Amino acid sequence: MATSKAEIIDAGGRELRVSSPDRVIFPSIERSEAVTKLDVVKYYLAVEDGIMRALHRRPTTLERWPKGVHPGIVLSTREKGGGDAFFQKRLPKGAPDYVQTARIEFPSGRHADEVCPTEVAVVGWAAQMGTLTFHPWPVR
Repeated sequence: MATSKAEIIDAGGRELRVSSPDRVIFPSIERSEAVTKLDVVKYYLAVEDGIMRALHRRPTTLERWPKGVHPGIVLSTREKGGGDAFFQKRLPKGAPDYVQTARIEFPSGRHADEVCPTEVAVVGWAAQMGTLTFHPWPVR
């Protein structure tokens, strides 16, 4: 399957590169057409006011589904690893320099630098990386 050429879109005044914009994230069903990666990114940018009220300056775990949501796709959990989708606590390598983090200390003594959205471009970037659900901490 050939991948579509990346698209550059505006994300709150920043250029955001969306790779494989035509990748199907949610397949079509009887009542609706397929939803692509570009559709998901544009949706999160369109709901900027609401999503930023929920996420702004809050450490956020990313629930990533990079292959989309299709029959047979499995979400990894602590008890059952090896799935196609996963929770990401730590900032992925290669993140843009405008992505800020908050250091989270766990009772075990370990820590994680979690994404801490400060602008809508961060949300768009996370969606471009396959994030479908954001899990913010209830603190700032």
